[in-house]
Amino acid sequence: MAIDLEPELGPRKRSFYDRNERLLLGGAAVLLTLGAWQWAWSAKVISPLFFTGPSTVARRFIEEWTHGRLKQDMLYSGTNFVIGVGMAIAVGVVLGVLIGWYRRLAMVIDPFVTTLYSTPRVALVPLVLIWFGIGMWSKVFIVFINAVFPVLINTIGGVRAIDVDLLRAARAYCASDWQIFTTVVVPGAVPFILTGVRQAVALGLIGVVVGEMFGGSEGIGFMVNYGGQTFQTDTVFLGVAIIALSGITLTWAAERLEKRFSRWRPER
Repeated sequence: MAIDLEPELGPRKRSFYDRNERLLLGGAAVLLTLGAWQWAWSAKVISPLFFTGPSTVARRFIEEWTHGRLKQDMLYSGTNFVIGVGMAIAVGVVLGVLIGWYRRLAMVIDPFVTTLYSTPRVALVPLVLIWFGIGMWSKVFIVFINAVFPVLINTIGGVRAIDVDLLRAARAYCASDWQIFTTVVVPGAVPFILTGVRQAVALGLIGVVVGEMFGGSEGIGFMVNYGGQTFQTDTVFLGVAIIALSGITLTWAAERLEKRFSRWRPER
């Protein structure tokens, strides 16, 4: 019988590349794209009327940050986003738990949820402006109606996906509805809720831009709209870059949060 004289090896330690492969490959692709873009801009391959280069966008950022209204616009858009998405999460979770738990309430509200969810929210923007005017709260409400439905629908799905055996066990021990909510329903629905939050973040950013484009006089969306009307492509690209970076950062944070709580479910 052959004897294995080699010592047993423990789990292989992951290298720096293995731990950061996604970041390294993605970062390298972005840098190569920016390099090719800058080369095409410097070589005048692309027309400045329709496009711009990364260096020009960077100069515009410095000018707007030091002498322009970029700080105020970012603060204004950020405030609209935080309030609107915060309201959407609060309303979506509470209403989603109630609709998912109470069958008759779901029968009454489901037609309205389905109708509003299938209606393009952009079509409601003129009506929102009539209701709230062109001030801050019309932008907040546009963010809210864009972000609330992913949270609401995912929460309903999470509540309805709760294991029936867990509910029977809780009722067998004479648990009240509140105890069942806090110990079974909410923990079991958390992964679904966080999926809805991640989707709400992206749709909330769209709501910020749409609201400020249609009826605003400040904010990143207004900056993009104004740059397009005055053929300032560097301003347009600056606004798009700020929105894209914000979306990447917020989506990454939401994904990390979702992964952290992905196993937060009641044990059977």
